[in-house]
Amino acid sequence: MASPMAWQYCGNQIKLWRTRAGVSRDELAKEAGYEYETIKSMEQGRRKPTLRLLQIADQLCGAGELLVAAQAYLKPERFVSYSQDFMLLEADAIALSSYESQLIPGLLQTEETMRLLINGHWPPLDDETVEERVAARLARQAMLDKATKMFNFIVGEEALCGVLGNMEAHKRQLLHLVSAGERRNVTVQVLRAGGVHPGLDGPFVLLEMPEHERFVYEEGQQSGVLYSEPEKVAVMSQRHVVIAQRALSPDESACFLRKLVNDL
Repeated sequence: MASPMAWQYCGNQIKLWRTRAGVSRDELAKEAGYEYETIKSMEQGRRKPTLRLLQIADQLCGAGELLVAAQAYLKPERFVSYSQDFMLLEADAIALSSYESQLIPGLLQTEETMRLLINGHWPPLDDETVEERVAARLARQAMLDKATKMFNFIVGEEALCGVLGNMEAHKRQLLHLVSAGERRNVTVQVLRAGGVHPGLDGPFVLLEMPEHERFVYEEGQQSGVLYSEPEKVAVMSQRHVVIAQRALSPDESACFLRKLVNDL
């Protein structure tokens, strides 16, 4: 996976200032308390330059806080890079229809569920990135408060029966789904396991924009696809209708979720 452009640019700036000041990589490493190879990795953008290195390099090379200022651009991305276009459209959409088979949709996750999933990322994320991703996901949920924005979530039974953490946290997650479905702009439907249906091909999200343009977003292990071709969108819209017809009604879904909680 390519290093973020900010790492590469910042690392190059450190190298340019160091070279201009006549400071060797060995000298910078000794002053900052890092190994030579660590400094090399940061300068080449393969590792994120640390605040300590920026501060030491700034002082040693006489950069007048120009290197330290780069810290503001080294914060972790709030969302994985391939989903960022979708996130921008999601914020402006007037209607969102989601089908998820294996996981609780991010907009309906409790913070406990978020942390379990984000901490389970592989390769592991650093603590700063975990906190940034959790904060971003929580911030997205504010969209549910906009009463004129419509949400329909269809969640597969498999996502509801699998306990990710401890049992009490799982119960809170299930009750959170019930609570979300009580909003007048949100419907939550449960798709029972078994049988053949279009949802077996994987999860997706339908977006309708203010000018009624429609998009579909599909996400895989390391990539996401966002498209608006009318023919493709029409097919996915039809699939969503079929899946919704097979799912429990919102009231039946709420009863199903409450029963799950009681049976745990």
